[in-house]
Amino acid sequence: QVQLMESGGGSVQAGGSLRLSCEASGYSPRRLCMAWFRQAPGKERERVAKVAGDGTTVYADSVQGRFIASQGNTKNSLYLQMNNLKPDDTAMYYCAAQRHSICYSGSSFFNSWGQGTQVTVSS
Repeated sequence: QVQLMESGGGSVQAGGSLRLSCEASGYSPRRLCMAWFRQAPGKERERVAKVAGDGTTVYADSVQGRFIASQGNTKNSLYLQMNNLKPDDTAMYYCAAQRHSICYSGSSFFNSWGQGTQVTVSS
């Protein structure tokens, strides 16, 4: 099981951009399926993007075309470039990882979670 730490959150005006980073520590012999989730107060957690070990990426409809998730050069590092941010994007953003390279459906398969980084978008 790896340990994850997010960074890069902050406050920005609508239309602006932010880049989130997630760094993993702990041993893993392979690139893992990783994902970005977010949760706003009073709302359910939403998976924003998931990236399989081979780089295959799936986005939520709400962020398609605005957000780009990518693997870093360091094994099991993950980034989220967020463009054209909207007030509805305001949430705590979490990085998560599964034990496998392929992504199994369902948040229950994500066994490692970061502490989260806050993103606030003002209108």
